[in-house]
Amino acid sequence: MNKALLEAQDQAQFEGLILGLLDNQYGVCDGFLDETTLIGLRANLENYIQAGEMHPAGVGKKFDYQKNAMVRGDMIHWIDQNPTNPFEALFIEKVSHFVDYLNKSCYTRINDIEFHYAQYEPGSFYKRHLDQFKRDKGRKFSLVIYLNEHWTESDGGNISLFIDENNVIEIFPIGGRAVFFRSDEMEHEVNPSFTRNRISIAGWLKSV
Repeated sequence: MNKALLEAQDQAQFEGLILGLLDNQYGVCDGFLDETTLIGLRANLENYIQAGEMHPAGVGKKFDYQKNAMVRGDMIHWIDQNPTNPFEALFIEKVSHFVDYLNKSCYTRINDIEFHYAQYEPGSFYKRHLDQFKRDKGRKFSLVIYLNEHWTESDGGNISLFIDENNVIEIFPIGGRAVFFRSDEMEHEVNPSFTRNRISIAGWLKSV
């Protein structure tokens, strides 16, 4: 695909995520990552798992594994903002383009990002929560990109978005799918997968 077509495709994806956020409080985009990048990132995550480089995620600013395991059960590996891995570099480049487009079109003043790989083993979950810390308001938007291969609804692992008490949206973690929402407004919950590991890259667009 030539550069002009790639830029047009990216712009259409970015517009879709932003319009979804404005109209529905969340945006969803299938095929946010191309298949080659998706395969490369999936392989990276598997390598981190095999090397023992995935670590239990914490809750808030303090981490007590026994306490927090009742709230969330994912294992994570942070991605450097200037990665040497080519697939991580492609991912950061695409997110940076999204940030540039978001800032230009919506005047959001995003000036930082942070992302990590996430692995939920079967039965693991993350209880209903907001992504923004009470004492740190830097996280403005949450962005999750799923890496799963051949995922079906029978595998479970859906994310529940609590639009309000009478409207809960269920989104399944199809590989390449991106989900976008406000970190300080959208309560959400990661439900357990039933059959296999649920893998993704999750992170935040920040104003610091």
